[in-house]
Amino acid sequence: MHGKLFLKIFGSYLVIAAIAIGVVGFLVGNQIREKLDRQIEAELFAYARIVELAPVREVAQRAEEIARITLARVTVIDRDGTVIAETDRDALAIGSHFDRPEIQEARVRGKGTAVRYSQTVGEEMKYVALPIRKGDQIAGYIRLARPLVEVRRSVEAFTGILLRSFLVILALSVAAALFFSRRLTAPIREMERFTERLRRGEAPGTLLIRTPDEIGLLAENINYIVEELQKRIDALQEEKAKVEAAFSSAMDGVLLLGIDGKIETLNQGMRSLIGERYGEIAGKTPLEAFRNLDLQKALDQHRASGRPVSQEIVFGEEPPHVFDVAISGVRGVSGSEGKTLLVFHDVTRLKKLERMRVDFVANVTHEIKTPLTAILGFVETLQEGAIEDRETARKFLGTIARHAERLNRLVEDLLTISNIELGEMRFCFESVALSGIVQSVMHILHVKAQEKRIDLAAEIPDGLPPIRADRDRLSQILINVLDNAVKFTPEGGRVRLSAAAAGDEVLLRIADTGIGVPRDEIGRLGERFYRVDKTRSRELGGTGLGLSIVKHLMAAHRGRLEIESQLGRGTTVSLYFPVFRDASS
Repeated sequence: MHGKLFLKIFGSYLVIAAIAIGVVGFLVGNQIREKLDRQIEAELFAYARIVELAPVREVAQRAEEIARITLARVTVIDRDGTVIAETDRDALAIGSHFDRPEIQEARVRGKGTAVRYSQTVGEEMKYVALPIRKGDQIAGYIRLARPLVEVRRSVEAFTGILLRSFLVILALSVAAALFFSRRLTAPIREMERFTERLRRGEAPGTLLIRTPDEIGLLAENINYIVEELQKRIDALQEEKAKVEAAFSSAMDGVLLLGIDGKIETLNQGMRSLIGERYGEIAGKTPLEAFRNLDLQKALDQHRASGRPVSQEIVFGEEPPHVFDVAISGVRGVSGSEGKTLLVFHDVTRLKKLERMRVDFVANVTHEIKTPLTAILGFVETLQEGAIEDRETARKFLGTIARHAERLNRLVEDLLTISNIELGEMRFCFESVALSGIVQSVMHILHVKAQEKRIDLAAEIPDGLPPIRADRDRLSQILINVLDNAVKFTPEGGRVRLSAAAAGDEVLLRIADTGIGVPRDEIGRLGERFYRVDKTRSRELGGTGLGLSIVKHLMAAHRGRLEIESQLGRGTTVSLYFPVFRDASS
């Protein structure tokens, strides 16, 4: 850049100097030529008049004298153009001169001039002519001719001076160009380096140019613009980082469709939602990616109306996923006009919870309605007179009491689950030795087991490490599991409780020889109000919430619940509790 700018500045100076010298040379040269020409012309006319005014007999003599003085060629011509006297003897043989321009001009205007190359002399000549008069008549012409060698030499001398001047001016131009180019290009080179750093995305710093001219003002403006630009870039980068963070970390799935309707980009939330089921979907249309006609219809609806569209769409079959899909156009973002934004909100769990809520309400209603109907029926019968029959009344009241007790257990179980889920149940975790808790629970269930002649026994090995548990809730867990085992084991069966250390856990295993559970229904054990044999469960006084309570309490203990069962052969419930670790150890 510096070299190009120098050449421009130097060339400008050189061209200006050359034009100036050329114009001056042309004007001055012309003036010199014209001045010398006029001087020679005046001198020749003066001498011509001397010859003209001489007596006829002295014309030739005067011509010779004038020729010697002026070094001019003098020619005397008669009125018809014949040369009658010539100082140049070689020119006497030349024919008529009547057609010479200077002679014709002298004939018409009284004097004539001409400049032309003389073949006789071999040089450019200046000719002047005057008529010789006798009275009012022209008797002939006197002509003087002089070579213009003086003029040529003067012009050549001036040209030499002009050339030397040009060389001096050229040297000065080079020096001036070097000086001014360096002075002008130094801040420009600094601006060039500054803008180059800016172009590469580097921190450009500040332009340190403090000249009191337009370049200094330009540098200040550039510094101000760069400062403001950097502020805007920082703000945009901050906003971009926020948007990218929100886009990438959003739990909802986000798809951006290009103008061509193909998936341009998607966030990590979308990848997590769809998993590996659909493979790589970038570059495909939603229809190609998901093969979902409902989604395509929603897209078509949005494109037809131009308004946002929100619709629940089911993806997949096993298991199905329900998404609340919001479709809208991208507006207000430069370069994104015509693009489409799809936001996928997974409502599968909400739909499942909604179904569970509906099922829960229906189950609770059913569970409460059955004993209430029985209670109301027996009360009504008693009110109609059955109360007078003491035996019948006692029987009816016993039935009412059983149903009331069932209602009470149902309410207590519902309150227990509700307190656990709401975090309102208080736990006091401590080091608990299983042997004491197991003995207490076995004692509580011993009578019930004896009634059905069930062999109920526990095997707790010595040296078993204590577990981290809440004593009351641990008892509730064991009672619920053992009660179910006794309840669903036929008379003469067997229920065994055993314990063993398993790494950082202690395993409690309750195994029975009961009716068992079908393999395809084991996964549903622990759901609220779920019963394998609903009729028998109600007959046995079950609320359908026992295992659900156990499941919640085990989660609160950071433990695990596993169930194995074979239909007609029995069920084994495995409870894993963490070993107690003293915080001080």
